[in-house]
Amino acid sequence: MIMCGIIGCALRDGNAAPLIRKALERLEYRGYDSVGEATIDNSNLVIKKDQGKIADIHKKLDLDDLPGPTGIGHTRWATHGAPSQVNAHPHTDCKEKIAVVHNGIIENFVELREELERKGHKFKSRCDTEVIPHLIEENLNSDTDFIMAVRNTARRLEGTYAIAVLSVEKPDRLICIRKESPLVLGIGEEGNFCASDIPALLPLTRNIIYLNEGELAVLDPEGVELSDLESYTKRIPEIEEISWTVETAERAGYPHFMLKEINEQPETVKNALRTQEVYIDLMSTILDKADQVFLVAAGTAYHACLAGTYMFSELANLNAQAAIASEFKERYGKLIGKNSVILAVSQSGETMDTLSAIRYALDRGATVLGITNVMGSTVTRLTGIYIGQNSGPEIGVASTKAYTAQAMILARLAIKLGEKRKTISSDKVGKLNQTLKDMPSILERILKTQTNRTKDLATKYRDRESFCFLGRGIDYVTALEGRLKLLELAYPPSLAYPAGESKHGFIAVVEDGYPLIFIAPKTSTQNELIGNIMEMKARGGSIISITEEGDQKILALSDDFIEIPKGIPEILTPIPYILPLQLFAYYSALERNRDPDQPRNLAKSVTVK
Repeated sequence: MIMCGIIGCALRDGNAAPLIRKALERLEYRGYDSVGEATIDNSNLVIKKDQGKIADIHKKLDLDDLPGPTGIGHTRWATHGAPSQVNAHPHTDCKEKIAVVHNGIIENFVELREELERKGHKFKSRCDTEVIPHLIEENLNSDTDFIMAVRNTARRLEGTYAIAVLSVEKPDRLICIRKESPLVLGIGEEGNFCASDIPALLPLTRNIIYLNEGELAVLDPEGVELSDLESYTKRIPEIEEISWTVETAERAGYPHFMLKEINEQPETVKNALRTQEVYIDLMSTILDKADQVFLVAAGTAYHACLAGTYMFSELANLNAQAAIASEFKERYGKLIGKNSVILAVSQSGETMDTLSAIRYALDRGATVLGITNVMGSTVTRLTGIYIGQNSGPEIGVASTKAYTAQAMILARLAIKLGEKRKTISSDKVGKLNQTLKDMPSILERILKTQTNRTKDLATKYRDRESFCFLGRGIDYVTALEGRLKLLELAYPPSLAYPAGESKHGFIAVVEDGYPLIFIAPKTSTQNELIGNIMEMKARGGSIISITEEGDQKILALSDDFIEIPKGIPEILTPIPYILPLQLFAYYSALERNRDPDQPRNLAKSVTVK
């Protein structure tokens, strides 16, 4: 899901604003680039919002000083429009009688906005959410009933959303709708509530109602009414009592943020697929015209770039170089000019080495593109065109869901470029795009069937002092990233090798019981890889294979194995095959008494050179 936090409350007495602000603080892990609240006082909307973290904005604006017992609040992780006061939620209609907070992505907001502007609506922000209150306002011209206007608005929206709507026409009422983005309701002694996640509600109530997919809820101080968005069928609320602590609830019941984020990947790769096609098309057009292309990044993002170079080469006959950001100037600096295209990839958008490479390339007249997870970051301000990967905040220091989202975006670019250049058939384009659409369910299956097996492997090999990860072709990238995760989280000195190079140097350290992790899908290089495995077995190595389900050739040679669903095209294997290695690193950290959320000596964004 897209990670923003929303909260709404309808109280019997008192002011909602202090409760909303404290609830937003408990949701700040979901987004922290801007914050806002709206309440109703004497038939008027009162709004305070701005860019920045909640504590800073509260100190500046006093968010508690908003009168009225009914209100909504939002803490934002930007996907459309940079973090700013005007892009912060809540968003309103032209008459400022309707306020909306939203978690998700409205995929058809451009078309809706153009339609509404033709009808005279004036927009203030660049945020996709703003179409919602304007569309409700427009629907009220024909629908006298406010609930029906909201219902008909939701039917026009394409994408994902959890929405809370406030109107001066119904000052004691909230309307909530959910489609794919999470939303829960709380039943309390002081009133009734809605929120993106349980932590916001725990100090207010432990009586929770989970809103179903495609369901609309009407809240007032005395109760909750639920109905299906399309059929109007009403549902009797089922109340559950929650016993979690606030800290546990922030992690959705997972013991660590990293494990939560690993398990979020089916959703985050789905969100990466929602990046608007117009940006994929525009970026691929620029890449098509370039004399030379460099994919520039650091750490895990560099590995995503390295995978991208295989994809561009295989699918589009594009010679793109992956460059470690800190080495970019020294290695490629004199080659960069006005016909060069730099594609910079950074989860945070603030990695200093990547920003230095961008600035150097811009000084030499190059075109610079960006992929990042943080809208409004320096990468988005320096690059002419950028794509948001839509992963949501990544709290764990070791990157997991950001990597797979970056790989998804790069795969989409490579497929689109291959389609433009006619280097792949329309049938292959269709099959690759279908695999990307299927990827969320593929990842869900891996998580469901292989998590316990990776946990057992971490226990079995917890005393080994070193590991080596090996793969051929694009699978070498997965070996590199798997090795990096293990290093970051569990700290055993480890290696990653192209399997064909393992006989040059590395093979000298292999002895009885030495653990060798082979990335071994059924690909064009499998026969050669089998030869590498047999070389290691002959020297007593313990073979751990990440392989396709039922691949008897590999399974027969393996001491241990993890199985991945069949039929994944070779060029897309980096996305699913990394999951068990992330899990192995996580459980290895636990077996060695390491904190997987805060590994020693590491920071989330390297902002120093």
